[in-house]
Amino acid sequence: MKEYSCYLFDADGTLFDTAELIYQSFLYSCKKYGDRTIGRPEVYSSIGLTLRTQFERYLGPQDPDVMDTIVTDHMDYQLSIYTRYLKAFPGVVEALADLRSRNKKMGIVTSRKMQSLGLYLKETGMYDFFDVLVTPDETEKHKPNPEPVEKALELLGADPGESVYIGDAVFDIECGRNAGVDTVFVSWSLTGVDTLSVEATYVIDRMEQLYQ
Repeated sequence: MKEYSCYLFDADGTLFDTAELIYQSFLYSCKKYGDRTIGRPEVYSSIGLTLRTQFERYLGPQDPDVMDTIVTDHMDYQLSIYTRYLKAFPGVVEALADLRSRNKKMGIVTSRKMQSLGLYLKETGMYDFFDVLVTPDETEKHKPNPEPVEKALELLGADPGESVYIGDAVFDIECGRNAGVDTVFVSWSLTGVDTLSVEATYVIDRMEQLYQ
């Protein structure tokens, strides 16, 4: 595939495997605050959206103060169990190291908040590879709106035509395309490429294909 000067990555489902961690967290929260047992397919289909958007889907509209309580409790629970489930996908750390050795600009564009993002990146040995981390705190609008990718490009001083966004969800591919950058869909996604509403520029089976 084409070589780029700037590589932007989604985090969950792209760099590290948090699917079961995310599911167990929503299982806890939806039972506690909605008295419902949520299934994995419903959770997996919404990974990539912000927590508040996900909870609105699962529990319906909430008073802002109630939503704050739910989100805080949800993340406290997730942080209490993450070491049981968190792991880097095979070959990811090595591929990031190779891109760094080639002096590429690198950033993360994610719907995960900074507290857990930083912790999970450090736990998996990825934190030092990235020049910028764009989380929901840095933008008013979120994926699939282009603002998060545009913010990363601005911070990095990167040309959209020389940049690519790598992700595992339709929201990532839509966000990248809306921002005018090429996109890569990773085949280890929980959702198939046939679920994409827009076509990704590339589909890869291994992270090292980014520079082959």
